Amino acid sequence: MNTLPRVKKRKGKKMKKMILTMVAMLSMTAAFAEGEKTAEVSNLEAYELNINMNKLSKALGLYDDQKEAVEEIHHTFAAELKFAAVYGKEDRDAMVKRAISNDVKWMRYILNKYQMRTYLELLDVTMKNRGLIK
Repeated sequence: MNTLPRVKKRKGKKMKKMILTMVAMLSMTAAFAEGEKTAEVSNLEAYELNINMNKLSKALGLYDDQKEAVEEIHHTFAAELKFAAVYGKEDRDAMVKRAISNDVKWMRYILNKYQMRTYLELLDVTMKNRGLIK
């Protein structure tokens, strides 16, 4: 008679272990999927280019008319980067390179030699920090 309650306890323990194992597996799977989503979001955030134009104009020593032109060029550049973020890896890299090339080409018309050198340094550091260029 003592064997019957023991058998029930063992079945209960096995069922409890199986349920706890399933809960642990589901928790780990959910945590792993959340990590992938976070990486994807941070990757998209790298293409968001919000720059304080007042600080940029101060760093470059821009005149008022230059400031307006640089701001317009920057908005175009930021839009091209956002557009590139939605494409696949190969297309994205080509679009980022083209956006940078266009940005530099347009800035050369606005900035003098010294301002352009400073701008290129800032652009290079920004793109490397965001992981958009190597």
